[in-house]
Amino acid sequence: MTKVLIAEDELVLRQHFSKKLAVVWPEAQIVAECADGLSAIEKIDELAPQVCFLDIHMPEMTGLEVARDAGDRCHIVFVTAYDQYAIEAFEKGAVDYLVKPINEERLAITVARLKERLNTAPADLSTIIASLRGGQSGQREFLRWIKASQGTALKMVPVTDVLFFNSDEKYTRVVTAEGELLIRKPMKELQDELDPAMFWQIHRSTMVRADAIEKVTRDFRGDATVHIKNVRESLKVSRPFSHLFKQM
Repeated sequence: MTKVLIAEDELVLRQHFSKKLAVVWPEAQIVAECADGLSAIEKIDELAPQVCFLDIHMPEMTGLEVARDAGDRCHIVFVTAYDQYAIEAFEKGAVDYLVKPINEERLAITVARLKERLNTAPADLSTIIASLRGGQSGQREFLRWIKASQGTALKMVPVTDVLFFNSDEKYTRVVTAEGELLIRKPMKELQDELDPAMFWQIHRSTMVRADAIEKVTRDFRGDATVHIKNVRESLKVSRPFSHLFKQM
């Protein structure tokens, strides 16, 4: 039996969709119905569904962000009232897209496509999604949550809580006022996903949230050091990035 997750923030639409899916795909098992993107990614981690129907515009995390985080763990179908970004993702690897209001005949076509794909590995949409524009305004959508393991628990950290990121060859430290976590996402990937107006790169291995900077000091050679609010740790600024603080 195929495990299916549905993520849609409108309760009536979510219920309506699940009923239609039960009609056209009775052998599917709906293991989770989620009202926001954050709940969706948590359930994907917990329940490992084979298929996810993701509304693109959801609170907490958008459907695009969920698909990016899910990587190649499940087959993705986007559901949206605005098809521009769903079409682009579909053309590059998503199984299909559905435009609201959901038509039962169109849903049956999608289910047929899914059944053909179930015995193949899901496409990894993480790189594709990162390159897509994330909303109707045409503006790029940046990373809003960091997913990190803490013991046996999964912790979702808003990027607005992160003071800085510091990376070595294997791990990246995610430092907040409450402590720190380790993730495997490399610095280069974070550079591509974080809003450059919010996070400044000050070293090849360090990015700092600009409004978390308390002060910048310089030594006798003119080398800058960034001091962060609420933590004792200070961060060296490498020469290629010293221009960020030339007025300080």
